[in-house]
Amino acid sequence: QVLLVESGGGLVQTGGSLRLSCVASTRTFSSYAMSWFRRAPGKEREFVAAISYSGGRTYYEDSVKGRFTISRDNAKNTVYLQMNSLKPEDTAVHYCNANPGYMPGRALGSWGQGTQVTVSS
Repeated sequence: QVLLVESGGGLVQTGGSLRLSCVASTRTFSSYAMSWFRRAPGKEREFVAAISYSGGRTYYEDSVKGRFTISRDNAKNTVYLQMNSLKPEDTAVHYCNANPGYMPGRALGSWGQGTQVTVSS
């Protein structure tokens, strides 16, 4: 089981930026595809972005394409989510997920505590 710790959330105004980080406690980080999901108040958790093992492939949910960038540093066991041009509808708790298979949109295993992103209008 991979332990995941997210950080980097906060309160920003519309149009602002944030960079989320997720550190994974595993010796085989590069064998996991990583994803970001989010849960807005009163809604189901939804997929945001995914990245393959070495970072060569990425996939985004339509509403964040062109605004968000997922990346990873396997030497630091860390996956990032750079969020630009933030909108109020991006307000949610953001979670990362580790999956042995690269299957964008599908989560596996445990979740971290998440990090809150709040975008004010």
